[in-house]
Amino acid sequence: MFTGIVEELGEVVQIEQLGDSARLAVRGKTVTPGARHGESIAVNGVCLTVVDANGEVFTADVMKETLTRSCLGVLMPGSRVNLERAVRADQRLGGHIVQGHVDGTGVILTREPAEHWEIVRLSLPAELNRYVVEKGSITVDGVSLTVFAVDEQSFAVSLIPTTLGLTTLGFKQPGDPVNLEVDIIAKYVEKLVTRS
Repeated sequence: MFTGIVEELGEVVQIEQLGDSARLAVRGKTVTPGARHGESIAVNGVCLTVVDANGEVFTADVMKETLTRSCLGVLMPGSRVNLERAVRADQRLGGHIVQGHVDGTGVILTREPAEHWEIVRLSLPAELNRYVVEKGSITVDGVSLTVFAVDEQSFAVSLIPTTLGLTTLGFKQPGDPVNLEVDIIAKYVEKLVTRS
């Protein structure tokens, strides 16, 4: 489990294509030291299992399902990525409950700079719309954000200077794809209500 509070901007070092999967090597000076085989690190909001860690670089296997459902398939060596280690039980939950299981992808539609923040509007797949509400939580490329507006095809978030400076959302532009994970609590509530 993660919180959507990005720890650092990492960099893709290498991508090895393995037929219906890929092996990703990522440099992350904060998240890699101490990482062990089998531990989880979120890469742009996708929970990946560490295969190996050496110095500041860790490797992880990415299966076809993940490449299909997320934006990891468009990464190239040199791509910057949001990184977060799995949360420990004794840590604060600074964002919201994030599984690292991407529900779909969206595209940045517009960016509107203000004096100290930016308003970003993103496309919203129709099948995810029912889980996104004003003032609710959503994860965009692994970043826990609060939705301030939503309609049938899109939603908007405000990005503070910290988010702009420390995550990929600070430099992604209209047309760029992003990973989306809706609030897991909304999905559980829907299942419980529809079973009644």
